[in-house]
Amino acid sequence: MLIDFAAPSLRRTLYRTPPLAWAALLAGSLLCAGAVYMGYHTLAQMRAADARIARAQRALLPAARVRTDVAKAAIPEAQAKAVNGAVMQLNLPWRALQQSVAESTPKSIGLLALEPDPRKQVLKITAEAKTADDMIAYIEQLKEQEFFAAAVLARHEVMESAPNRPLRFQVEVQWVAP
Repeated sequence: MLIDFAAPSLRRTLYRTPPLAWAALLAGSLLCAGAVYMGYHTLAQMRAADARIARAQRALLPAARVRTDVAKAAIPEAQAKAVNGAVMQLNLPWRALQQSVAESTPKSIGLLALEPDPRKQVLKITAEAKTADDMIAYIEQLKEQEFFAAAVLARHEVMESAPNRPLRFQVEVQWVAP
């Protein structure tokens, strides 16, 4: 039985602290000191890296300020027209053209070709129909489309060599710029 009548004090607490607690306190202190050292070391490395970056940026700044004069290259007119033509082809409203033609084409009409001319905003449609009435009705349906401004029959002919003698025709449709 342990009887202790001593008043609580720091000396009494230190005396009664078990050795395992002292070892844990020492280990914790060492870990904290190591963490402080590593944090300081990392901070020093970051400051050194920031200084190197700042030096590199200052070294590049005069080079960035130097303007190099680029001589303007003369582009031949034929090449400029070819490039502009290619750009016009790429900027064609294909989806709207296809959708408008598909919406106005009945099953009695067989589409053979669609040839756009982006300079004139004209779409040449080559098709076949069984009768002249089907052809005229198709042209009227094309005229009613919002995307098309006008539809004109360019040519037509009866295909004598083909069975059922279909009527082949070409319609020029003017589209409206979107």
